[in-house]
Amino acid sequence: MPFKPLSFLRRGAGMFWRALDATRRTLLNLLFLAFLIFLLWAIFGGGIKPLGPKTALVLDLKGALVEQSTGTVRDALMANVSGDVKRTVQLRDVLTALDAAAADTSIGSVVLLLEDMDGAGMAMLNEVGLAVDRVKAAGKPVIVWGDSYDQRQYLLASHASEIYMHPMGMVNIKGFGRHRNYYRDALDKIGVTVNLMKVGTYKSFAEPFIGNGPSQASTEAESFLYNALWGTYTAEVEKNRKLPAGAVMAIIDDLPKRMEAVGGDSGKLALSARLVDGLKTRDELRAMMIARGAPDVEAKSFRQIGFGDYLARHRPTVFGDAVGVIVASGDITDGIAGPGSIGGKSTSNMIRRAREDEQIKAIVLRVDSPGGSAFGSELIRRELELTRAAGKPVVVSMGNVAASGGYWISMAADEVIADPSTITGSIGVFAILPTADKVVDKLGIHTAGVTTTWLADAYNPLRPLDPRFGQLVQSSINHIYSEFTTKAAAARKTTQAKIDAVGQGRVWTGAQAKERGLVDRLGSYRDALASAASRAKLPAGYRVAYIERDNSRVEQLLGMLGMSASQAFTLQVKLGLMPSGLPAAALADVTRELGWLAELSDGRKPYAAVTHCMCSMP
Repeated sequence: MPFKPLSFLRRGAGMFWRALDATRRTLLNLLFLAFLIFLLWAIFGGGIKPLGPKTALVLDLKGALVEQSTGTVRDALMANVSGDVKRTVQLRDVLTALDAAAADTSIGSVVLLLEDMDGAGMAMLNEVGLAVDRVKAAGKPVIVWGDSYDQRQYLLASHASEIYMHPMGMVNIKGFGRHRNYYRDALDKIGVTVNLMKVGTYKSFAEPFIGNGPSQASTEAESFLYNALWGTYTAEVEKNRKLPAGAVMAIIDDLPKRMEAVGGDSGKLALSARLVDGLKTRDELRAMMIARGAPDVEAKSFRQIGFGDYLARHRPTVFGDAVGVIVASGDITDGIAGPGSIGGKSTSNMIRRAREDEQIKAIVLRVDSPGGSAFGSELIRRELELTRAAGKPVVVSMGNVAASGGYWISMAADEVIADPSTITGSIGVFAILPTADKVVDKLGIHTAGVTTTWLADAYNPLRPLDPRFGQLVQSSINHIYSEFTTKAAAARKTTQAKIDAVGQGRVWTGAQAKERGLVDRLGSYRDALASAASRAKLPAGYRVAYIERDNSRVEQLLGMLGMSASQAFTLQVKLGLMPSGLPAAALADVTRELGWLAELSDGRKPYAAVTHCMCSMP
């Protein structure tokens, strides 16, 4: 039989392909089997080992304290691959761990490590501080350690039973306040004109674009706000540390002399001022905990359990009557938004889901937002109004900020509860319409054309603003402000005139808002949950269900394993047009603030009515 090379090659290629395909299937099957074994082991393997007595719960808070983690599993994976890991800690997780520790007979103490806690608002810090107080009330010491303490970290640390710091550290309490950037001259130089339409004497969001300094009204309002927050801060620290009234201010006033008296040693200064209880390195802290608690010979340390491991032991129940919690955190936009931001449509959909869920008997809206779109805010407010009409109680819990649009979405509640340090109010509306007609003149660019009406191209950023269009926008802004104050008056059971008197874009602390009738009472997130449960007549031990966007299948699987997306991927990673000379932080501020000009003029609508307070706590 003659040799046929082509036939031989075909048979050889076929055999090779079949072998390759069999190898591929075998490897995939082995990988699937390994994953299945891992899954079954995670669910059924050995159960949870009991904790030994005198176990210390170690809360190493790495990253910013947030109401809601942002991003998806894919985002977490890409962040780890690129090395750009932005660590966050959810407030709810910290509260869950601390409250569980207070009731857990195996937990003898709590150790708070704050060296890597990047930041948090005062309202959040107050929530964690109250949880620390509950642990202490259960007879369990809370020991805090840091290499240094910034102002936010120290407010939380002051709640602890004992505060320790590295001998070379410092306590950096400096007060509140800020200097904003003003761009009027810079915008004039490049030929950009900012046309502002607003309602509210104190609505200062757009001042950086139309002036070279703050208005008198803005200075008055910010001074009133910052002094109130500073008074709250110092009083809390002095109470927690058992210092005389005015002690914190006295330390700051005499700081140069005090520093000179201790030879420039900031650690000794903190100790002499009774801001800390001792100066210890981390290994000295470990030795102290070994001596006090139960030693762990194998680990050569004290008996302890970490934050993530302890949290995994306290997974929420998934069945039964519940208070549904919807977190409204971030800027408000019209449409769909992911965790860490608020979409008018997406948040409305979550409220509707909770309303239609028979197991959800009441809703707590946890607000941490400086506002944004007036339209998106109204979509959310309307869904909450429908929820109340359907017979389900709605309670608003205000976090760090619930101002402007953040206040708008809080108006359809049975009860509004704010933290004393919440930044709220800012009842006002504005629109910004930037034009660059002077820029194109300098560049020699000309625009011309034919339109059927004056409105067809009334707002062209490359042409001067048509005054008729400006009048149109101002009328709309006036109407939206009227809607805002009318709805607020109805919600607060008062008159529009009284709301206007405390509105006008002015920002208040939660305590000041309570005095002016803008909130019902001062309290914590826990108080809001209790109020919602009581209104829904739920028994003790009710379930708390967080209503969030639908998770992907991968995220659902990770949830079954008790891991979040960030936990899953950080297992593989050790967490441990401006002048080039501008500092990175300053450049970030300028970029963010000037970016508003582009965002506000970019959209399907000819203009956007904005309820945003541009408020933040330095």
